[in-house]
Amino acid sequence: MELALAVAAVVTGATLQRSTGLGFALVSGPFLVLVLSPYEGVALANLLSLVTACLVLAATWRAVDLRRAAMLSVGVSLAIAPGAALARALPDPALLVVVGGIATGAAVLVAAGGRIPGLARPTGSVAAGFASGFSNVTAGVGGPALAVYGASTRHPRTSFVPTVQVVSIVTNALSLVAKHDAHLPGRLVLSCVAAVLAGTLVGRWTSRLVSERAGRILVLALAVTGGLVSVAKGVLTW
Repeated sequence: MELALAVAAVVTGATLQRSTGLGFALVSGPFLVLVLSPYEGVALANLLSLVTACLVLAATWRAVDLRRAAMLSVGVSLAIAPGAALARALPDPALLVVVGGIATGAAVLVAAGGRIPGLARPTGSVAAGFASGFSNVTAGVGGPALAVYGASTRHPRTSFVPTVQVVSIVTNALSLVAKHDAHLPGRLVLSCVAAVLAGTLVGRWTSRLVSERAGRILVLALAVTGGLVSVAKGVLTW
């Protein structure tokens, strides 16, 4: 049952990521921490996000803005160590609340479409990278900070998408190195990687049938649902 839940969440997240450009970690992350422990669940989300970013970048790499990716990655590199230390130090119930709270808050932030003008400065890029890296290594959700950064800097989508994939690869690779002590079941990892590939193929087809607005609403609804369930489980098991 737990394996089926994890695979279903990953397929759904990968499908929505491919069809709307948003949603893999937001959708799958909160559910993975319910199947595994919060620490291992986020580590698995990091691994699968790395696979997803590589798949997307393979088709879009020609439009990467290397300078912007480098500035964001500097911020990411500064955030990984303190974020991983916090995730390792917190007891499971507290980490469940943190993961669920970040996922829920991130979904609300993206839904609000907020913009922060100061992010257009070089220091803003580093700050956005730091926020993304910290939330990614602690909760497996690094995309919303980058989405706000993209909206604030008015970065063209054709260049923003591949640029974010480069940052995601750096972020998740560093997160996995920092969490080298995470124990992930081999069968679950292989099943979820296969689910990412399947979801990406399904998403390519559904992108023609589901509007971007409808897809985003579904992403955010699932993210809030998973996040609130994680918070509730954390509170009840404290």
